[in-house]
Amino acid sequence: MPPFNLLRFLAGLISLGLLAASIYLLWTFARGEELLDPDGVPRRVREDWRLWTGAALLAWSLLGRFPMLFVLARKDDGGPDAHHHGRGVMLQTPRGSDLHVETYGPAGAPVIVLTHGWGMDSTFWRAAKAQLGDRFRLVAWDLPGLGRSKPGRGGITLEGFAEDLKAVVDHAGGRPVLVGHSIGGMTIQTLLRDDLHFQGRLAGLVLLNTTFTNPLRTMVFSKLLLGLQGVLEQAMKLTVILKPVAWLANWQGYLSGSAHLAHRLGFGRSVTRSQLEHVTLLAVRNSPAAEAKGNLAMFHWHADGALERVHAPTLVVGGDMDIVTKLEASERIASVNPKAEFRVVRGSNHLGPLEQAAEYNDIIADFTLRVQRALPADAPISTAVERTRENRLFPDQPSPET
Repeated sequence: MPPFNLLRFLAGLISLGLLAASIYLLWTFARGEELLDPDGVPRRVREDWRLWTGAALLAWSLLGRFPMLFVLARKDDGGPDAHHHGRGVMLQTPRGSDLHVETYGPAGAPVIVLTHGWGMDSTFWRAAKAQLGDRFRLVAWDLPGLGRSKPGRGGITLEGFAEDLKAVVDHAGGRPVLVGHSIGGMTIQTLLRDDLHFQGRLAGLVLLNTTFTNPLRTMVFSKLLLGLQGVLEQAMKLTVILKPVAWLANWQGYLSGSAHLAHRLGFGRSVTRSQLEHVTLLAVRNSPAAEAKGNLAMFHWHADGALERVHAPTLVVGGDMDIVTKLEASERIASVNPKAEFRVVRGSNHLGPLEQAAEYNDIIADFTLRVQRALPADAPISTAVERTRENRLFPDQPSPET
């Protein structure tokens, strides 16, 4: 989302400046300055403050993320924290996108298709895989341009994402529940806006911390950000052109911890160190040019009343602390569809589905079981399902169908 990657980029530039300053101070200390003593003999004088200041700045530039994590987040409670993809398949869509898709859980169980937010990838759903993978058929994919997925014709657009989501639904089979966080929810709305009849393929929709329009209109300081939209668009276009510089700034911000500070703004009060590290690492690992193109696409997007015409069961979930897609945006989405349910997660900021994963996953599970038929309690458990249960905490293991 625009605030985080822009703040991260600016913090990275500052970090690069401080790194350059540290190198300059250490170099000038090593070189010293030649002065003549009272006897006319030349002596090389070095100022100790240059050494200590330069060393401190260098240490902060390269190792600052460790104290930053200690200060900004709480100790982990043993929850899942890996940043790595599981073993999946590469799915080519009709528009030519190559999508990384992972599948977990028993065949025949209710199907849930998970679409992550912008700047993340499918590892965002690691807790969902761990907590829901023995009861549901989970299908998680990387949006084009992020993670291991590459966009096809048309590039990075909400309309392109919607077309790709159709292909993922076909791959998943059955009548799934579509779950989307942030731009994932916008992608679902785009799919139904452009192809309303597709809802007949679905059991339901779950929209998490998302919006119905240009996100600059529904985040904090919206009037200021809308006034700066032209500047932000030029900054995004410049990021695409200067991709190597942007990537360097992002990684420097990651090492110094300033990127962690930018992403901390998206969490509530209970974020753990592994969660903050996870989101920050994902954001800097993804291409800054791809992120910039996605932001530009969001700046000119609107759902155009898509959900007003939807009769599929819909659940809208918002966070009362969300600064990126404020609670009012979720309320508006729910209000236009009289059949939609609305839930508020207390203490949840924009990254609530990761920070408060257990609560969000319970909400998703409850809704899915109400709109899909669950497996019978006495259903036989195959060896493949047992293997899924054993391995669901380790997504680097093969899923049952692979």
